[in-house]
Amino acid sequence: MKTKKLQTDYTTNGNVYQLVIPMDIGEMIPADDSVRLLNAVMERMDYRRLYAAYSRLGRIEKSPKRLFKILVYGYMNGIYSSRKLEQSCRRDVNFMYLLGREKAPDHATIARFRSERLAEVVDDLFTQLVLLLADAGELSLSSAFIDGTKLEANANRYSFVWKKSTQKNEEKLQEKMKAQLPVLAAEFGLRFPVGQTIKAKDLKKLRKRLKALQAERGIVFVHGKGQRKAPLQRAIETVDEYLARQKKYNDYNHSFGERNSFSKTDRDATFLRMKEDHMKNGQLKPGYNATLAVDAEYIVSAMISQERSDSQTFIPMLKTLKGLGYTKPVADAGFESEENYTWCEENGQIAFIKPSNHDKAKTRKYQSDIGKRENMPYDAKSDSYRCHRGHPIKAAYEKKTKSKAGYPIVTTVYACTECAGCPYKAQCIKGKSKTPLEERSKNLYVSKTFLRQRQEMQARIQSEEGVLLRINRSIQVEGAFGVLKQDMGFRRFLLRGKGKVQTELLLLCMGYNLNKLHNKIQSGRCGTYLHIPKAA
Repeated sequence: MKTKKLQTDYTTNGNVYQLVIPMDIGEMIPADDSVRLLNAVMERMDYRRLYAAYSRLGRIEKSPKRLFKILVYGYMNGIYSSRKLEQSCRRDVNFMYLLGREKAPDHATIARFRSERLAEVVDDLFTQLVLLLADAGELSLSSAFIDGTKLEANANRYSFVWKKSTQKNEEKLQEKMKAQLPVLAAEFGLRFPVGQTIKAKDLKKLRKRLKALQAERGIVFVHGKGQRKAPLQRAIETVDEYLARQKKYNDYNHSFGERNSFSKTDRDATFLRMKEDHMKNGQLKPGYNATLAVDAEYIVSAMISQERSDSQTFIPMLKTLKGLGYTKPVADAGFESEENYTWCEENGQIAFIKPSNHDKAKTRKYQSDIGKRENMPYDAKSDSYRCHRGHPIKAAYEKKTKSKAGYPIVTTVYACTECAGCPYKAQCIKGKSKTPLEERSKNLYVSKTFLRQRQEMQARIQSEEGVLLRINRSIQVEGAFGVLKQDMGFRRFLLRGKGKVQTELLLLCMGYNLNKLHNKIQSGRCGTYLHIPKAA
């Protein structure tokens, strides 16, 4: 029996249905749907810089404004893949509503728009959204709650390159070249001077001179098994091998910058210790440090950093917030440093940063530790401390250092000269050292500026305002991370490169802000900035 041939056009194989839907798709969408809010907010924004990102010589295939709306609405609903966004544009009524009467864009158009066109203008679009929220009275523009989290990069987990390993291998290569290359060059009557380091340009010069000898002598290089290579060919191949390795190490050192590691598949990603440890062995994974600033539950600033610690991201974040008018940054203990304290003092910022020893200082173990400087009485006149036995620990000298960013730090070193034979020595002097305990003496390293700043900060965060702001920091910024990572399911970036990752983070934050605005409007909480704890 001959079967009927199946057609690619499915309308020929079934009944024809008349679709009974309204001509205006918007009639199918509820009046209080978040897509209507997104469309209304996006229509108030200025897209001149976005259109300017396109070449004047080429045509604009799809409306950039509509593509931007689709991306933000996708991030609002946890749809991040360009292929899933394309599918939603073909099937989802809300996406069709944003497209108007335009044909659904394909995934390549969406991906190209996100990674290439938005990179230069997404900061401006995000700032416009923040200013619209401020104009609507949704932001306090006073206190901003800052925190950071680590998000995994779109890079292979075992593509690591370590700085110490690279430096070690490069040193071995340099020693090998310094020993072999002068001898190799002398075999052919050439001179190869060896300096402190052998650079790639030195190897290129040697290879060029060896190639000239090859052309002069008419030597033909051979390859494959059973072939005997001439000494000159072996010498050139050795130089080529050394040159390739030296170029690789130069490339690695350029990618490191001030970092200790990077990923081969995303060189901007740094290997960090994540909270999500699937192997349960402290395995490092390639990622970025994402820092957010939240005000009235909205994200007002976001930045991507390659720093492993949060303290280095504080000042760049405050520079952005200062431009928006914020004067009261609130942060956790990870942001505490003398450099950050000083910057706040010099720029009129009233910071609320919890000292790193705030919680430990309340414990009985900490308060009974006789080796802690905080548990030793201080005499301001003689500028000295008293140990548990009553011996003076006097100022010996000042130690000057600089932070990673170049901030000068002056540390006063206090030393005790009467530690010999002290019965409390084992309890007072701690820490690992190759020097035997009998030969060691008690030293204290104190930055007087940092000590003053920490004492002032301790009093500030314990005030009524400080307690309220610290409570809201835990609720607002950590709550924002919980929504982004758990509710919206964003735990890994899709794009590669710091610039593109920044674009993706800002798109995510815009989707979060519009969701938050929608929820506040529907629950009647507009204009509220702080959570007031209920009285006991």
